[in-house]
Amino acid sequence: MKWTQSLIPTLREAPADAEIPSHQLLLRAGLIRKLAGGVYTFLPLGLRSLRKIERIIREEMDRAGALEVAMPALQPPEIWEASGRAQTAGDVLFKLKDSSGRQWFLSPTAEEVITTLAANEINSYRQLPKNFYQISVKFRDEIRPRFGLMRAKEFIMKDAYSFDTTDESAMASYQKMFDAHKRIFARCGLQSFPVEADTGVIGGSHSHEFMIPAATGENEVAYCEACGYAANIEKATSGIPKTAAREIGAAIEKFPTPGVVTIEALAKEPYKVAANRQIKTLVYIADSKAILILVRGDDQLNETKLMARTGAVAARPATADECFATLGAKPGSLGAVANVPADVKVFADERLRGANDMTTGANEDGFHLKNVSIERDIKVTQWFDLRTVSAGEPCVKCAKPLKIRRAIEVGHVFKLGTKYSEKLNATFLDADGARKPSVMGCYGIGVTRTLQAIVEQSNDKDGIIWPLAVAPYTVCITPLGVAPGSPAMTLAEKIYTELTARGVDVILDDRDDRPGVKFKDADLVGFPLRISIGEKSLAKGEVELKPRNAPLQAIKAEDAVEAVMKLVGA
Repeated sequence: MKWTQSLIPTLREAPADAEIPSHQLLLRAGLIRKLAGGVYTFLPLGLRSLRKIERIIREEMDRAGALEVAMPALQPPEIWEASGRAQTAGDVLFKLKDSSGRQWFLSPTAEEVITTLAANEINSYRQLPKNFYQISVKFRDEIRPRFGLMRAKEFIMKDAYSFDTTDESAMASYQKMFDAHKRIFARCGLQSFPVEADTGVIGGSHSHEFMIPAATGENEVAYCEACGYAANIEKATSGIPKTAAREIGAAIEKFPTPGVVTIEALAKEPYKVAANRQIKTLVYIADSKAILILVRGDDQLNETKLMARTGAVAARPATADECFATLGAKPGSLGAVANVPADVKVFADERLRGANDMTTGANEDGFHLKNVSIERDIKVTQWFDLRTVSAGEPCVKCAKPLKIRRAIEVGHVFKLGTKYSEKLNATFLDADGARKPSVMGCYGIGVTRTLQAIVEQSNDKDGIIWPLAVAPYTVCITPLGVAPGSPAMTLAEKIYTELTARGVDVILDDRDDRPGVKFKDADLVGFPLRISIGEKSLAKGEVELKPRNAPLQAIKAEDAVEAVMKLVGA
């Protein structure tokens, strides 16, 4: 490809709404253009890299035995009603009506579609296991799309779905996909690592996310350098001890705390109740019902854990008025000792189990209770791990200090079990003639997000540094004189023809522009190799070979093709 025949509209400055380096570089390098919030057009160079990522994914999915299919983006609501996700995923579903007034959903994922297919086409254990995948456009009604391709309304995803006869077989399928994802990200040049993860609204019992370390990532990951433990902060646990036990001692005593409505205020003079001896009482509205959550005063509630442990479809903090209606007091004076309605469930964090000599709100504005014993004075409905892990806490596996870093999620694998197969009747007859639900798994990769993650991880002050496997072009040939028949252009076209014939992706920068402009654009776009051909080097029978992230080399002109082939590993 010649530069003048393509469309590579590079920008010297990033648009004001591009917040993170990768988003800025995708726009500046002329790889994508914004049509609307969360909706982007891929320009020729961006599409070339995207297709290379897709090819790697297809090769590894095929290698793992998955079968490619193409499922509709337009989906009937009935299958989502049957699975129960018309409600749980309702906030992100794009909904539309056809000319007859019938409602449809635009696909954010395809568990319902593939399970319906399996229900209709798979009837015997002899047809299992099976794994189907597709690479297709998905749609999610993100309230606040941001960071370019990282959180978009329209995006490309690889989604795969396995069907097995037993849990043991399903775990074997899970492991195949886990390993395939590791190979995919490695081949794309990404430094990824898997972490334990929450299953979210997709459901299931076993889950890992594949993360890319990045300061701009929207996820936080807790990890241990000593033993390798790693988990999304929404799933992570630690070996931090429970609240130190004390003698139960005296009966509960109410004391005045006028104007004290925070953990910090109660810890100060004249009360001096340490945060770790306080019970923080939170009122939440879960599936339209009030519930109480108890965590230690120096801990923070993890809402994802709350949703996962309680099974709530939707949960939010109660308003001040809702708190008063539930407990008769405003936030800051809430507790679970007295005046808790019988129909209000109380969920407590495990770290509080067995705690006594604690202080909590009295459910009366301006008053607290001391000498509280959890087991004696509070009726806990259920105990769960509900707190958010902090850096420095002991690892749950080896007790070494945990660290926390930000990361970008690029892939997610789930063991779904029979959640969808039971609801959508994807069953099979086993060897004894008994009908059983298929054990499922699902495995996703954000393809467009992976493209941006590569850029976020591989760049410098001059632009993108593409890994060889996914660069839009491997080599950029830059003649400094482009007049037809000139020595520089003649040699450039010769090298271009020879490299192209040997299977190397090459772009020839035939623009009649200043050398500095050409060099800056080549670095901005991030071509792995640049061959510069100028009068001074030609006078010595040489060309300049410049790897994107290595020093320039002067080589003999006749050796240029072989030097490139050596560097690209061909």
